[in-house]
Amino acid sequence: MKAVEISQAGGPEVLTHVDVPTPEPAFGQVRIKVAYAGVNRPDALQRAGMYNPPKGASPLPGLEAAGEISAIGDGVTDWNVGDQVSALLPGGGYAEEVVTPAAHCLPVPVGLSLKQAACLPETFFTVWSNVFMRGGLKAGERFLVHGGSSGIGTTAIQLANAFGARVFTTAGSDEKCAACLDLGAEVAMNYREADFVEVMKAEGGANLILDMVGGDYLPRNVRALADDGRLVQIAFLQGPKIELNFAHLMMRRLTITGSTLRPQSDLAKAEIAMQLREQVWPLLTSGRVVPVMDHEFALADAAAAHTRMESSAHIGKIVLKV
Repeated sequence: MKAVEISQAGGPEVLTHVDVPTPEPAFGQVRIKVAYAGVNRPDALQRAGMYNPPKGASPLPGLEAAGEISAIGDGVTDWNVGDQVSALLPGGGYAEEVVTPAAHCLPVPVGLSLKQAACLPETFFTVWSNVFMRGGLKAGERFLVHGGSSGIGTTAIQLANAFGARVFTTAGSDEKCAACLDLGAEVAMNYREADFVEVMKAEGGANLILDMVGGDYLPRNVRALADDGRLVQIAFLQGPKIELNFAHLMMRRLTITGSTLRPQSDLAKAEIAMQLREQVWPLLTSGRVVPVMDHEFALADAAAAHTRMESSAHIGKIVLKV
């Protein structure tokens, strides 16, 4: 089958179009004939040699895809060959075929195309597990998400708004801020012009912050939190190390937590999938929440897709057409 592999650690140019053996599903797995694969920041980290696949996973990049089930492994009873699915993957999405645990597949929401469905798993699994399961966001709370025009950001804005939170966000241009407001954000701050700490303090502080920036945002996030507030960290675009005064956490009863999705157990991911199917998929079917699309590239043009993603010029998700 055709696939894109990482020939060596480096920039987008190391993504190489190759022929590789078609994978076979193991016990509890399905094989998917990929129509579209989502492109995500962890793919770029893996390409750069900074995010190794978990043991037993495909070395090919790609953490989400949508397509048609082409084969079923032993022990699978919930899916049939020919079913169309949107799937979270342990790796291997940049290929014509990919295998993944059956429990990590979700039906393509009614009314959505396979292209749209390929944009769902990585961001929706990440946002749901961190904002709602880990962060405990509740209706009426003030929620700040950084990078509001990213795939994570556009998903977080819509879900938080749908569940009744007040949504604040940061983005890098007026155009991106306008897109965030259109998605349901109450306030969108151009971080090149506004200080999110002062804006949030004037509102009483954020009850929950979702951050993927890190670096000097860490102490600023602490200052922007309300008493008893929670900070959930999911990435570190500006680095994971900074000096932080933990006395502020104690005096104001703050919580700092975070997670990465890929290393979690198959069982943990299956639990997230079940909650998404019950509580979020109806929002997609009704059109209350929609995947925000940026650009489509051919599988052979994966390097261009990575270049686009790392430029941070995109609004929403980038996909590869397989």
